[in-house]
Parts: sequence; structure tokens; C-alpha cells
Amino acid sequence: MSATYQVQGDVAVISLSNPPVNGLGHATRAGVVDGIRQAQADGAVRAIVIAGSGKVFSGGADIREFNTPKATASPTLHEVIAALEACTKPVVAAVHGVAMGGGLELALGAHYRVVAPGAQIALPEVKLGIVPGAGGTQRLPRVLGVETALRMITTGEPVKSEVLAQAPGQQLFSRVIEGDLLAGALAFAREVADARPLPSVRQLSAAAPADAAFFAQAKAQLAKTARGLTAPQRCVDCVEAATRLSLDDGLAYEREAFTQLVAGVESKALRHAFFGERAAAKIPDVADDTPLRPVERVAVIGAGTMGGGIAMNFLNAGIPVTMLETQQAALDRGLGVIRKNYEAQVAKGKLAQAKYEQRMSLLTPTLNVADIAQADMVIEAVFEDLGVKESVFKQLDATVKPGAILASNTSTLDLNQIAAFTRRPQDVVGLHFFSPANVMRLLEVVRGAKTAPDVLATVMQLAKKIKKLAVVAGVCDGFIGNRMIEQYSRQAGFLLDEGASPEQVDRAIEKWGMAMGPFRMGDLAGNDIGWAIRKRRYVEKPAVRYSKTADLLCEQGRFGQKTGAGWYDYEPGQREPKPSALVSEMLVAHRKSLGITPRAISDDEIVGRLVWSLVNEGARILEEGIAQRASDIDMIYLSGYGFPLFRGGPMFYADTVGLPAVVDAMKTYQRNPHDDASFWEPAALLAQLAAQGKTFN
Repeated sequence: MSATYQVQGDVAVISLSNPPVNGLGHATRAGVVDGIRQAQADGAVRAIVIAGSGKVFSGGADIREFNTPKATASPTLHEVIAALEACTKPVVAAVHGVAMGGGLELALGAHYRVVAPGAQIALPEVKLGIVPGAGGTQRLPRVLGVETALRMITTGEPVKSEVLAQAPGQQLFSRVIEGDLLAGALAFAREVADARPLPSVRQLSAAAPADAAFFAQAKAQLAKTARGLTAPQRCVDCVEAATRLSLDDGLAYEREAFTQLVAGVESKALRHAFFGERAAAKIPDVADDTPLRPVERVAVIGAGTMGGGIAMNFLNAGIPVTMLETQQAALDRGLGVIRKNYEAQVAKGKLAQAKYEQRMSLLTPTLNVADIAQADMVIEAVFEDLGVKESVFKQLDATVKPGAILASNTSTLDLNQIAAFTRRPQDVVGLHFFSPANVMRLLEVVRGAKTAPDVLATVMQLAKKIKKLAVVAGVCDGFIGNRMIEQYSRQAGFLLDEGASPEQVDRAIEKWGMAMGPFRMGDLAGNDIGWAIRKRRYVEKPAVRYSKTADLLCEQGRFGQKTGAGWYDYEPGQREPKPSALVSEMLVAHRKSLGITPRAISDDEIVGRLVWSLVNEGARILEEGIAQRASDIDMIYLSGYGFPLFRGGPMFYADTVGLPAVVDAMKTYQRNPHDDASFWEPAALLAQLAAQGKTFN
């Protein structure tokens, strides 16, 4: 049963009952319409209350029904709302917990809305690449005003009910009810039972903003903040339509926009991301009820950029942190950076001074390793060198209490080797935070061969607490993200050898949608980091070819923004990249030394070689079981590497293009004498799926 019906005295109560969020699937919609019919036919019923069972009113549409027959099966949500509006007895929506998407649209169809404090109110459809599809863009501006409604619709962010209820002139909520919401809703329904005519959002108008350029300015701003996304722009169009069309014409306009978007690749990509994030939390051989280890105190080894950023995540979540360094100067420097980061948030009004002081009070700096002995989890964030890691983990093994989780922030090194430096490899796990660690949402959780299931379950749960998207990776050089990005960087180097410039490569891939091209990314991260990795590769994997351009750059001390020069030149104190004449001359000389005559390279070729290099390596990672599922790879690239959200991640994007086309492109690249022909042999999994007409996802 997805909706229940009962009569309490002279008021009928229709309860949405579709856990966990009372999604408005077909059965629920039908239950609401049946309830309205029963109440209409019962002469003893004077009013109707629609409420949500459990902790929420309704989280909205069941997106699993999108693009299926159930989505359009009668009664649609439009028909449910029409039934509410047409009801001759007052309908009161009693909102608590959450009213989002279709749930809010359903409430807007009622004659009255009462609400509990603290309810989250939102139209988040834009995050799925669509516009609200059941009147949200037409009705919300009529009850909240265009400016407030547009902000809610284009961001999709929730707003607390009490904030909206206090907005001047708002007609969204008739009353805020403290205490028992259902009892208050029943009392309110009896108050209005005989009121006529019945109010309706349909009777209201959405006043156009006084500034005639308001909508154009909104679209221009969204072009910057939501680059490449179509849905936010269409949301603006729909809200603008609400100011100039009748409700019925506006609903038709909105519906057309929704229909176009929901069938498009952008919406499918964003829905893939929505489900992919939820799938990433599931580990097939770790049961949901696995007992968790308590983590009430955390220690961080190293007060550098990564260590400080990692510490901030736990401080933000209210978890005490002890930060260990070997030198007072390094410790003071690290504490200064943390304070500076928090003070910047205070200055911008994003953090209260009291909250800042409370977080800093949870941080204990120390030079004494004995001070971390009782930590429940220790995270090592020292230099990326196996010898240094060995020294740290042997010391941790001798110092930290039994049962504590020992985590390494290594981005490429063999976690099994690191675990073997201890007598408790079952307690060792990789927690690869991405820089800046206090900002970036991705957390690559590296599962060693002996990592205990309860350790894995604990860190996955802890990731949620510190607001990270955790994705599990197996052990290999570079794990998932960095193993793939190495191939991307190799291709970028070969493109320079053949005639492209750093700015052309960056411009092409950024125009395609990447947040940052490979050379701007190198300058930001520090080109010396890649240089150190390549030096190790030259010893460990001498058969693998690299362009020598990045080595030549580093030999000149051009490590990027931190040295004021890298692939680009930088003005003192500025981050704006300027094309470098010195780098251009270096490339000309390098090509001449190789006997390569530079050629014109199209943007399409640049994008193809960069993106398909990610896909081919991703396919190999799947074959080897380093990633559990293709969507995990996509989540890593969407949340950690600036891959365009509207393309859904590298593996999903390959699916949308068609794997046979991807294989054909790789066969073309194999014929390039200056590329690595062996790399472009399609991974066995990719070739197999392409031959069978299947996809990764």
C-alpha cells in the first residue's frame, strides 16, 4: 500500500506511505486520487488532510520510473494535482521533514499548506538535468515571488520551512505548526472546512521583476556557475514564462521543456551520477550490518598542505584531532594555514566566529609521538616516498593502541607493502584525500589484501560523517584516479611532441567540458610531483614511453604556480596563465631533436586521445577488479578530476558515444608513429563489450 485512507471525525486523512521518502511512484499517485474520490463521496467528510508517513512528507518523483511506461501511466502527477485543485472540499497538505520536487509540487496543488519547523523545502530537479515537471516553475513563483523561486529552482538547494514562512508576502504556507503536526493539521482543516471560495495557487499571478534585464542576467550568471549545463537555463525560461503566461499555458511550456530534457543525454548523465554515488557505498562482500569500530579521536601525521586539509575535515565534523610533526616550525606553519582557512570563511560570513573557535579547540598540535597512542584512527600524510612511509608505519605499529585504524594518504604507492611494515595489516587502509583536502569531495578508499571488513565499513561510514564521497579501489600503482590520469598526461605530452601547444590542448579539452586542461592542472598541482613519479617509472617500467617535454620543463625549475613558471608564465601573486615564449622555444627545439615535423592537430583529435586514454585504462582497471563497477570510476572522475558532470564520467560518456566507435578511434591512434601503439590496443573488456553491442554501465 503506497497511500492509506482513514477518516478522523469529519476530516479524511490521506497518508503517503512509500518508504523511505514517500516517493510519488504510480501506486502512490493512484492511492492519493482514490482517497480524494472517497472523501468527495462521503457526506460526513468536511475536509481532507494529505500527510506523509514516517519522517518526511515526500521526496518527490520516483526517478527509477523516468523513461518508463509507469512515468506517464494515469494518474500522472499532473492529474493528481488537478484532482486536488478540483476537489470541492478543502485539501490541506501537512508538510514535515522533506517536501522536495514532486512532493512540493503536490503540496502546491492543495488549497492550504501547513508545515512543521525544520522541514526541508526544495525543487532539486535541476540536479538531475531537468526542470520541475509538475508545475513547480509555474506555481512556486506565484507563492514566493520570482526572485526567491528562481534561486530555489536553479540551484535545487533546500530551504528551511521557517525561513520561507517568514518571507514577506509569501503564500506558500498558511501556518507553521509546533508540536504534533497531524493534530495541528486536523484542527486547521476544521477551521477552514466551511470557507468558500477555496483558495488556489491557480488564482495567483507571478509578477515580473522590476528590472527588465533580470532573466537575462540570471542566465548570464548561470553560464558561468553551471557551465555546459542546459537545465538551469531552461529553468530560467520556465520561470520567465510564469510571469507572462496563464497557468495552463505555463504548465504546457514547462512540460515541453521537461520532456525534451528528460530524454536528453545531460539528464541521463546526471541521473547516472545520482545512482552512482549511492552504488559507490555498497561493497558486495561487506555486510550492511558489519559492526563498526569507534572513531572518537583522530591523529594526523604531517602538518603540510594535505595534513592540514585532512585535519579540517574531522574538526568540521566535531571530531578531535591530534596533529603530529617532527619540527616546531612545520607544526606552526601548518596551524597557521588551518587558521587562515577558517578566518577566510569567517570573513566571508560562511562560518561564525564561535564555530571557528570551537573547531580550533578540538585541535591538539604535538611533536611527541606518544600523544597519539590512544587515537582511534591515525592518518599518515607525509612525503610520497616508500622509505618515509616505512619509517612512519613501523613507529605507529609500536606506538598506537591495538585496534586503531592505520590509514595512509598515499596516492600511488603499494598499500600492501605499507601494511606489511606493521604487525597488523588487517588494520591498515588507504584514505587518498584529494587536494585541497578540506574542499575536494572525493575520498579514494584503498582496500589492501588484508584490510579487515570492519575497517572498510568504518571508514566508509566515517566518510559520510565528514561529507566525502568514498569510492573503494583495489591496490595497484596509482589506484583508480591517478592510474588513469597518468595515461591522459602521457597523451598530452605526445600531442606536444607532434605539434600542439599547451594552450591549444588545454583550450580544446576545457571547451569540451573539463574544468581544467592537463597543463593548467600540472601547473596547479606542481609539475615536480609528476616528475618524481616518472623517475620511478623509468626504473620500474623502462618499456613505457613518455614525452620528454615535462622532464625538460622541470629541469629548468618550472614547477608551476608555486615557482611562478611552468607550462605557462605567471605574474607575481597571480594565477592567470600566460602563454610562455620560453616553453614554445623549448618545444620547437625538442621536436627538431626528435626529427618530428610539427603538424596541425584538430581539437577533436585532442579531445579523443585524452578522453579515450582514460576509458581504455578504466576498462583495464575493471578487468583487474581494481574498481568494483564502471560507475565507481565515473564517480571518481566527476568528483575528483573535474570531468564534466553533464557527460556522466568517462565510462558513461563512452557508452553514450558507443563502444564500437571508441574502439575504431583507438585503432586509428594505433597507426600514429609518434604515439604508443601498444597502449591503444583496446582493453579486452572494452573490445568484448563493443563486439557484443553492450556498455560498461
